[in-house]
Amino acid sequence: MHDRCVEDEGDGLSRLMTAEGRLDRLRPSAARLARFAGRTLRGEWHAIVVDPVRQLARRGLSGLLLAFVAALGVIFFHDIAQHPTGAVWVTRLGGVKADLPLWLSLLRTPVSLYVPALDLPVWAGITQLFLAFALAELALGRSRTLVVAYATTLAGTLVARLMIAVGPGWGGLGLPAACGQVLDTGPSAAVVGLFTYLSVIRRAPVVFTLTGGSMVWESVAVPNLAGREHLIAVGSAVVLGLLRGRRDRLRTLGRSLLPAPSGRPAPAAPTASPVLPKPASAPVPVPAPAHPAGGRTGKTAMTSLER
Repeated sequence: MHDRCVEDEGDGLSRLMTAEGRLDRLRPSAARLARFAGRTLRGEWHAIVVDPVRQLARRGLSGLLLAFVAALGVIFFHDIAQHPTGAVWVTRLGGVKADLPLWLSLLRTPVSLYVPALDLPVWAGITQLFLAFALAELALGRSRTLVVAYATTLAGTLVARLMIAVGPGWGGLGLPAACGQVLDTGPSAAVVGLFTYLSVIRRAPVVFTLTGGSMVWESVAVPNLAGREHLIAVGSAVVLGLLRGRRDRLRTLGRSLLPAPSGRPAPAAPTASPVLPKPASAPVPVPAPAHPAGGRTGKTAMTSLER
């Protein structure tokens, strides 16, 4: 009995030592993971929050012009839509549906950014809209912010039309024809696109995970047209973010792939001008020495020789 107790104590001690050894092996990995997470969060905080706040302190409220315009535009169209006549005009100006002609949808798409969606709370959407445009304008500038917001919204609208045209099936990519009657408005695609674009170019994995993950969860939980468009906005923003900074490379590659224009003679290579020899200087005539008076001249010398 005593020997069995001793063996049990030995087994317990060996298990404890084995567990401590495993912990010792895991501690360096856990420390490295903690340091990596700390560096990532600190860099993301500076890239997404600290740098825009510094830009705001330097530029003042003028750096939030797009954010104020977007928020006030949504409030304006929301107030107008509360009246029957105003709702008709809001639909005529910014109401986008997939069954409309393409040219009319493209004409209404810029205004549809400011028309609030029917199934989303307005004030919560305005807060997200203001924050997205404010951070993007301070970090990217006005022109790029507008380009990204409009490009992601337009991509969602066009690809949704394509999905409806394909119809149900195709591995779940198609949409039924009834989705063509759904009013497709709201700045949510632009908001998602701006957050995703910022997270890609600023290398912010936490913001990217929160944005993209929430869109995936939304499309799975509520499989509707808006969820598909949000996923398309995320994908288009990722592509735009990856292409940023590679414009010169793509332009050089495109020029190298284009054939050389025919019918034009190639410009001749510049040739070096020939070096001409330096002309020899003409000999300067030396004046004859003057003879003294009464001396013998050349004629006198010839006469003496002839003799």
